[in-house]
Formats: sequence, C-alpha cells, structure tokens
Amino acid sequence: MKLVGPGTIITFDSNRPVVTDGGLVIEDNLIKEIGDYKQLIKKYESKIEDKIKTDDKLIMPGMVNTHMHLYSTFARGMAIKDDPPQDFVQILERLWWRLDKALDYEGVYYSALLAIIEGIKNGTTTIFDHHASPNAISGSLDKISEAVNETGIRACLSYEVSDRDGKEKAQEGIEENKRFIKKCKEKDSELIKSAFGLHASFTLSNETLQQVSKVVNELETGIHMHVAEGKADQEDSLSKYDLTVIERLEELGLCNSKMIGAHGVHLQPHDMEILSEHNANLIHNPESNMGNAVGYPPIFSMLDKGVLVGHGTDGFTTDMFESIKVANLLHKHNSGNPSAAWEEVPTITFENNQKITNKFYDKPLAVLKEGGYADLIAVDYRPTTPLSSDNYYPHILFGISGGKVEMTMVNGQVLMEDGEVKVVDEEEIYHKARLTAKEVWKRF
Repeated sequence: MKLVGPGTIITFDSNRPVVTDGGLVIEDNLIKEIGDYKQLIKKYESKIEDKIKTDDKLIMPGMVNTHMHLYSTFARGMAIKDDPPQDFVQILERLWWRLDKALDYEGVYYSALLAIIEGIKNGTTTIFDHHASPNAISGSLDKISEAVNETGIRACLSYEVSDRDGKEKAQEGIEENKRFIKKCKEKDSELIKSAFGLHASFTLSNETLQQVSKVVNELETGIHMHVAEGKADQEDSLSKYDLTVIERLEELGLCNSKMIGAHGVHLQPHDMEILSEHNANLIHNPESNMGNAVGYPPIFSMLDKGVLVGHGTDGFTTDMFESIKVANLLHKHNSGNPSAAWEEVPTITFENNQKITNKFYDKPLAVLKEGGYADLIAVDYRPTTPLSSDNYYPHILFGISGGKVEMTMVNGQVLMEDGEVKVVDEEEIYHKARLTAKEVWKRF
C-alpha cells in the first residue's frame, strides 16, 4: 500500500468535497480510503510500504483533456510557407493538413511523447487524442500507444478518417480505427481506450460515413469528430444534404452516448436537442476557438438543453488550468456579464469531463473517492485565504496553474515527483524530438 499526504484534498466528490489535513491510502491502482492523515497512518501503519509526502500541498484529481491533438506539439516555431491564413479553412490547408502529411512514424511517436510529458508536468492524467498522419496511417495508433505506456498516463485514442486525401487513405484510416478498437477490446487495458476518429463533415462523403456507421455500431463504440467548428462545415452540410452537421450524423446512425463532438461553435438549437437526446458529448476548446477566430460555442444554451459539454484544449496547450482561466474570461467577455461562467466552466471541466471519461473507463476517474482509480496530483498552492467546500473553485481559478503541479500519479504509479518526471528520460526525449521535428519540418 501507498500513503499520500498530508494535504488539503479537493475530491470533486459531492459527498465530501474537501478534506483538510488529509491523506489517501492507495492499494494497487485504486483508492482504498481517504481521511485524516494521522489516523490513516495509525490504521494502516503495518501495511504501508511507501509514503508519498506532499507536505501540506493541495491534492486533487488529475485533470482530464477530452479533446487533444498530441502531434500539434511539432507545430511550435514552424513557419508557414504561404501567406498568413485569413480564415479557418486556410489554417487547415496551410498548416495542419501539411503538418500531418509530413509526419512519419518517428514523428508520430515523439510528438506524442512530448505532449504527454508536458501534460504530466501540468497535472493532466487522461487525454482523449484525435490523431492524423496520412502518410503513416497503419499502426500509427500503436506508436502513440507506445508513448502512452512508457509514460503511464491514460488515453483514449482515435485516427482521423477523411476523404480529403482520397478514398485509399480514407479506407486505410477506417481499417486503422477498426483494428485498434478491436485490439483495445481484447486487451481491456485500464490505461488505453479507443474511439473511431473522423475529421469533419465537410471532408467526409456519405459513402465513407455509411461504412463508418456500420463499424461503429458493430463494435459498440463512438466517433470522435470535429462538428461545426467553422461556419464552412455547417454551410457545406446544409448546401449538399439540406441537413445540419448533427442532423446528418444522426441520420447516418452516428450519434450515441460515446460520441465525442469537438467544438460545436455553429450548432443550431435543434442540433443541441439531438445531442441531448442521444446523451452525446460536446467538447468546448476555448483557446483554440479564439486562436482560429471561428467564434465561440453557446455552451450556456447547450447546458440548458441538457447537452453533456466537456472541456478540452485541441492541442493549443497541455495545461487545463490555463484553459479554465481562458474559458472563464471568454464567456464573461462575450456575454457582457461579469457574473457569467462561474458555474458553467467548473461544471464542464470537472463534473462533465468526469462523466464523459467514465463512459470509457470501468472505475471512477477525475474524482477522489474510495474504489476509484488513483489518478491524482499535488499542487504547490498554500491558500492565502480560507479554503472550504464552498469556495475551492475560485482558489483553483485564480491560484493554480500547471506550473505549480509537483506530483502526478496515474493508476497508483508516481509519474512525477518534486517536479521531476520519473518514468522516462526527459532530456533524451527532448533532444531526439528536436531532431525528429527538424526532419518533419523539411517535409512540410
């Protein structure tokens, strides 16, 4: 057994939101008990094999990122060869669709490793990744799995199917998803899960989506797809099919409780009703939406209509604490209401990301409770004002950033301690990744 503590524990369990002077007993990969640190020492003293001292730091569940592109790490510092893009489609054409074509298997592996390491350092313990590498498709999800297993985080992986590079590439992407989903079901790993990746409605034909629908329903899985991120996606679907993106997906049998739709900036009210009816998941990515100048999703309306809205970063950052701050400011600014987003942002980040993750994993995640996975972080934050079950969110919002995370644990394994990643050689990986990125850039 391991004992973690002492510290102030924010559990995100409504039955016991905050535990002061607390500790957690970890047995194998699960939380056995949460309580007073000194009492836990007395109760389990003969059974505790490892004490992980947190020196009165803040202990909380590891963060979940429900929409991420790990490979986007290799875009940092890279120059776009054409004129600067003036709209979202040009961003895709001049940056992302060129970068993903430049990736080989080594690039897939090292870009994933970099982003995962940064995630660990920022307190992210579960990532839903959406991958694309049109010139390295078959086996690409295995390369990302290698990075996941080496670092010890949790991840739900998918490959982005699109018709933009031709039918042969689309078919190869379908087969990669199908193969990997079957593999995950057979192995039943507690760390790695799968979804069926799709790019967006405007790059997918009905023929391709019909084939995908058959696989998704046979394998009882869900799609991970960008939906109505830019206006062009919604306009394309309406002009070609006389259906919104969500109406089209529903007609093709692709809306279900495991569907992960990213963005939803330009959804219509009826789209929200469809998502709610199917208990589908819609992921808000505030920094990405602002950076791409596509607008912002009406998450207040979505939540009012019963849509399960989660929170991701879309590759813009690995720091979910940063994204919380941006989401809070974005919706205050756009609504013209300084009281907006106080309830909605913590709901999508903590409560709803927890609900979404628990659709894919067997035991409770993103919450600290007995019987749940031992995925937690310790943050170097000493409150300057009282912290209680009534006010812990403002402490997170205004006082915590990813850089303050000092210990990260996933599945009972310490991945980072005292700010140092323990599971891989960080310096060696960064060195090799820089060399790999240089070669990827040459092919850009």
